[in-house]
Amino acid sequence: MDIRPSSSPDTPPPRAVLFDAYGTLFDVHSVGRLAEELFPGHGAALSLLWRDKQIEYTRLVTTSRRHGELGTPDSSPPFYRPFGELTRAALVYAIKKIANNDHSTMGIAEFDAKVTRLMAQYHHLDAFADAREVLTALKARNIPTGILSNGDPEMLGAVVRNAGLADLLDHVISVDRVRHYKTHPEAYGLGVHALGLHPDQIVFVSSNSWDALGAAWYGYTTLWVNRAGLPFEELGTMPTRTASTLGAVLDFFPA
Repeated sequence: MDIRPSSSPDTPPPRAVLFDAYGTLFDVHSVGRLAEELFPGHGAALSLLWRDKQIEYTRLVTTSRRHGELGTPDSSPPFYRPFGELTRAALVYAIKKIANNDHSTMGIAEFDAKVTRLMAQYHHLDAFADAREVLTALKARNIPTGILSNGDPEMLGAVVRNAGLADLLDHVISVDRVRHYKTHPEAYGLGVHALGLHPDQIVFVSSNSWDALGAAWYGYTTLWVNRAGLPFEELGTMPTRTASTLGAVLDFFPA
């Protein structure tokens, strides 16, 4: 289903596209296959909790402050850690919670080896089946494209290369530059700076409803890719469009 709220005729047409990476272009739950191999019977649950805890940690380190610290709203948070570190911490937590019995019988070396293998798999996430086709079509239409992601530069560079998408993206932007994770406005501001356009001239595409909401609040034209048929966030703002596939972004740029 493609939901298209009415827009003002004065709204300028979009001129570029930014994609979220994890969950939007790349299937974060493709790690579940290896997780199931390493922790039989726990793969799917481990993958889900890993992702939830990963996002929770980005919010914790972005919003937390020390007692008595005044600072300014846009100052660098004191607890910031690169996305790779948070991802590993989230994985360790998930293993300890979901695979508790397996974990308790493991030696430190075996535990660390499994963590290392799963972390390495984050560099080899599956791209969604329609990602290459959509990016190729946008390139053929001369539409600037990019990724704006919580991922740190090393992680993003590896997953983009390994998926064979590097030649189809004009920008790969990491929030690590401003040390604030989405949905902080400085994170979304990186896309505007890179493209040199007003937010509403950029289509921000995400399959994460919280991300589509944050981008809409910032001012982007937004496409929420709702693959699972879920309800949107109940906070009074809707994305510009909602669709079930990445291909809906092409509707913003008629051939």
